[in-house]
Amino acid sequence: MTIIKNVPFDLANTRVDKAASELFPDFSRTQIKKWILDGRILINGDLSKPKEYVQENDEIEINPIEEKKVSWEAQNINFDVHYEADDFIVINKSPGLVMHPGSGCYDGTLANGLIYRFPELASLPRSGIVHRLDKDTSGVLLIARNEKFRNYFINQMQTRSIKKEYIAVVVGSTLGSFSIEEPIGRDRFNRTKMAIRSDGKEAITRVKLNESIKNYSILDIAIETGRTHQIRVHLSAKKLPIIGDRVYDPGKSIGKGSNEELIKIIRSFPRQALHARLLSFTCPTTEKELSFELPLPKDMQNLITDIKKHS
Repeated sequence: MTIIKNVPFDLANTRVDKAASELFPDFSRTQIKKWILDGRILINGDLSKPKEYVQENDEIEINPIEEKKVSWEAQNINFDVHYEADDFIVINKSPGLVMHPGSGCYDGTLANGLIYRFPELASLPRSGIVHRLDKDTSGVLLIARNEKFRNYFINQMQTRSIKKEYIAVVVGSTLGSFSIEEPIGRDRFNRTKMAIRSDGKEAITRVKLNESIKNYSILDIAIETGRTHQIRVHLSAKKLPIIGDRVYDPGKSIGKGSNEELIKIIRSFPRQALHARLLSFTCPTTEKELSFELPLPKDMQNLITDIKKHS
């Protein structure tokens, strides 16, 4: 339902997003800004930008949409607990499992499942989730069980004291070891993607060749920073796209010399072939290093077997 209001004198020379928020108090300023960017709010019948200014008697037309509320309620979600301690839980995250509710995914997430199985986590921010893996990345994930350990682990991440290692299966070949130190920020043209940007945040990825299979490679990866999509962005920039990564390799790259059967296998792999293999940190009570390692899931094992078979 379209709602139209005119800008009063006291909101003249005010930014569009602020004026719209004042005139339509039923909606948050964040929501208002999103609708402006989506073209759902018009000024005198024209598209606008949040930072533009309105004048007295300007007509603001809003086309609100009813958005489903995210739910942090407990739900019986299937997930694998690898290790359980008094202060933390280690999850063997499966591909396809979303971390927590948000835009586009309102429930049915790991966070919903955590507070179902461990009700005490409902009192912690994000159900105790202190770091994240992308929806289609598998592997080691740590969950805090109390505020003290949560603060400790976050501090360890901030001081880069946490060791994180991954395995990726990529298109392309490389030799030895190398580092990628390219800053990462939000993509200017697609807000759901990240990109290498000179004004982005520092991002450091260490890469080592594990095994070369003609024009495909298995890579061991360690990250010193934890930027969103960091490994995927960095490898794509080095022309070593991760197999199955539809976001950073939309063209579904294929290694040179691949036969038709292998091309079919590569292009049908349903998720990015990226696995969080290892997580290590110092225990706050014993001061000893704790290390949790998970083997490659079956789908990535089968992928590697198929590449070797058809190469």
